[in-house]
Amino acid sequence: MKQVAAYITKNQKRFIQDLNACIRIPSVSSQSKRKKEVKRCAEFLKKEFLKIGFHTAEIQPTKGHPVLFAEWKHPDPSKPTVLIYGHYDVQPEDPIDEWKTPPFEPTVRGNELFGRGVIDDKGQVYIHLKALEAHLKVNKELPLNVKFMVEGEEEIGSPNLEPYLKKYRKQFDADWMIISDTPMLKKGIPSICYGLRGLSYMEIEVKGPFQDVHSGQWGGILDNPANALIQIISKLKNDKGKVLIPGFYKDVKPLSAKEKKLLSSLPIKVSDYKKMVQVSKFLEENPAEFVRKMWAYPTLDVNGIVGGYTGEGAKTIIPESAKAKVSMRLVPNQDHNKIAKLFKDYVKKIAPKTVKVSVKDLHGGEPFYIHFDHPVFESAKKALKKGFGRNPVFIREGGSIPFVNSMEQMLNKPAILLGFGLPDENAHAPNEKLNLENYHKGMLSCAYFYEELSKLNVRKK
Repeated sequence: MKQVAAYITKNQKRFIQDLNACIRIPSVSSQSKRKKEVKRCAEFLKKEFLKIGFHTAEIQPTKGHPVLFAEWKHPDPSKPTVLIYGHYDVQPEDPIDEWKTPPFEPTVRGNELFGRGVIDDKGQVYIHLKALEAHLKVNKELPLNVKFMVEGEEEIGSPNLEPYLKKYRKQFDADWMIISDTPMLKKGIPSICYGLRGLSYMEIEVKGPFQDVHSGQWGGILDNPANALIQIISKLKNDKGKVLIPGFYKDVKPLSAKEKKLLSSLPIKVSDYKKMVQVSKFLEENPAEFVRKMWAYPTLDVNGIVGGYTGEGAKTIIPESAKAKVSMRLVPNQDHNKIAKLFKDYVKKIAPKTVKVSVKDLHGGEPFYIHFDHPVFESAKKALKKGFGRNPVFIREGGSIPFVNSMEQMLNKPAILLGFGLPDENAHAPNEKLNLENYHKGMLSCAYFYEELSKLNVRKK
């Protein structure tokens, strides 16, 4: 392993350049105009896997964007198998004018690399890719069997992943799954994530007159769709942040005393998070409750509102329609289909009768939670300590990766969420960045982790 670690350290600059080539491909999965670029990114990664010595790398189609599946088979059939998951699609770069440097022209400033997708998730894919390269170049083989799946639709909710997994079910047999798409607690503190929130993503549309009409002529007698939408939104939560949808909290699994203690023991300062988003006050200031609300309680948030005239100057109209996107982050035991129905029923009930209201369920995913007493987590702890020089902590994450729960249930094997991002690295936002020290130490950790996994006894069929 000393030679593998030395190879990683020696090639740090080249590994950044290699990642840059992938970042330059604008693989935005939500935009139809970038469909060819998304496929080009999959093809680029296929060449990268074959170049480092993987036995196979295939671009496998779905009804949407393709999945890249690569595999390296160990000559010893008794060796265990790990499945690594990542995604090559990225978020749109908007608002473009808030980027300090072009989003698809990666730029190093200080010890950080800036560019769209650099941390979510191309940089984390490359952490594994380069750790695997180090093993293959130094030892001419990997310490265990490796399967690597990189999908192209994670940023749009992975709508075609479940049928894809069913179609190619046999190729995914593995003893464990590693997912690197989550952040560390903070710089210098390696972290293993044991819980993700689920998601229910909805759209409300309110329609009024057949077209925009004069607000002077019709104001006061015609209900304004934008006003009506605001009324609906105002009844979704109270001023304390509690969601008012009947039955919303019914299935929420309470936190155990043990987990409350674990979360409270984490070295988190509320003031650090204020600096990250540049606000003077949060809805919750108590440190213990702050952590729980950030990761372990369900939420409801308006993600965007459109309607009426928003251009330069004045245009006095009542708009013909208004829309809002609403996301609800869910916790263990909440079902996204059930929550979506509760949301629809409630909105229809509180909607004014003077407008037409429709509600769409755009997509959703189940929450994920795993008990970390399996031996594989001890191996992860050892590897992270070797890579970062300190013991890792166990954390939850407020975001969602819809695929994780489905994949774990299909494999019936543990999923290890091993992320190397930082909370302030602007994933989904302008000036997305990757800490280059984490990029390097992440590779070392993964290289050690593969070695540790190869020592575990697993029963082969």
